[in-house]
Amino acid sequence: MAGADHLMRAFGSRGSELALRICSALVLVPLAIGTAYIGGWLFALFWGIAAMGVLWEWTSLVAGPDHRSALMTGGASLVLALALAATGHGLAAVIVLGISTLGASALAPAARRAWVAGGIPYAGALGVAPIVLRSDPEHGFLAVIFLFAVVWATDIAAYFAGRLIGGPRLMPHVSPKKTWSGAVAGTLGAVITALAIAVAAGLTGLFAISMLAVILSVLAQTGDLFESFLKRRFGAKDSSQLIPGHGGLMDRLDGFVAASVAAVLIGLARGGFEAPGRGLLVW
Repeated sequence: MAGADHLMRAFGSRGSELALRICSALVLVPLAIGTAYIGGWLFALFWGIAAMGVLWEWTSLVAGPDHRSALMTGGASLVLALALAATGHGLAAVIVLGISTLGASALAPAARRAWVAGGIPYAGALGVAPIVLRSDPEHGFLAVIFLFAVVWATDIAAYFAGRLIGGPRLMPHVSPKKTWSGAVAGTLGAVITALAIAVAAGLTGLFAISMLAVILSVLAQTGDLFESFLKRRFGAKDSSQLIPGHGGLMDRLDGFVAASVAAVLIGLARGGFEAPGRGLLVW
């Protein structure tokens, strides 16, 4: 009974929020997995829409009321970069994002120049990284599912452990609700999930897979903290209200941005543009 009472106290006041989170996940998770399975232009379109939404949220947050010119400039370059990535020109997509970032920096007001320009590589990474990872014809789908699972397991385990266990705050000046217990549980959840996928898929090098899960989980949590810092810096509670129970796209995808960039860099370093999925998973 004591355990049940503790559970009720931990989640009673947040029951409606949790219900909204679950409903949103029941819609978004099948979409993410389904488009990843199909791949190609549908997958690129899915992440392109997500990237454009994140760019809109970022620009609205940091550029203030006069954000249309920054959004149009960033949006045009993002569309070009995504098209290049979807047609197998990942390096060219990165170059376009780099040039566009410099251009946006030159056009933005001096007081917010770095913040306005930063939205282009941030949103661009969200769109380009999954596309490049999925482009591996043999291991692309598994690599994307592995990345999804590690980030989702981190988020879910951290959410529930933080509320059930509590304890010392991780970075109270940035995100008052996040705890060390949640961070540790999130990392453990990521490792267990990664090993389960590896065993099911017949992958070897389980120690390397475990360490990879730790790295991606820590980076996902770092990305979450960065987005919390950004919102606090510009006085916002949520990046937007697009997703019921979650706030905006940035609120939902903050950890995925950092983890996906790391996953792609590891995959490219070991497998090149021809086999980034293999480079990520085969050790």
